[in-house]
Amino acid sequence: MKFKDIPKNANFPEFEKGILEFWKVNGMFEKSLDKTKGKPQFVFYDGPPFATGLPHYGHILPGTIKDIVPRYQTMKGKYVERVWGWDCHGLPVENLIEKELNLNGKKEILDYGIDKFNEACRASVL
Repeated sequence: MKFKDIPKNANFPEFEKGILEFWKVNGMFEKSLDKTKGKPQFVFYDGPPFATGLPHYGHILPGTIKDIVPRYQTMKGKYVERVWGWDCHGLPVENLIEKELNLNGKKEILDYGIDKFNEACRASVL
């Protein structure tokens, strides 16, 4: 297969839009999962991205790794189902909600109601 020459005045953002549209129209991500279904699995669960604030430059490296590792394992022939939001980032979110609800420690959380506290944590992440 020969690749086309890239023009000197190439518009790379437009190329990227074309590639993304091709993947969307042709269901390429879904096909990558179908192709490896039944093969050995590689599990790489990820929590919700930015649970404790807005995205910042410190998210770039982990986000890149969380994208590259599953892609690499897929290319190696493993079935890599992507599952987002399987946890709620635990302690950082709980600390934020504890402050927001003006609760101080385990006893006050239990008095408030663990079900209500957990729901407040879920709602803040979503």
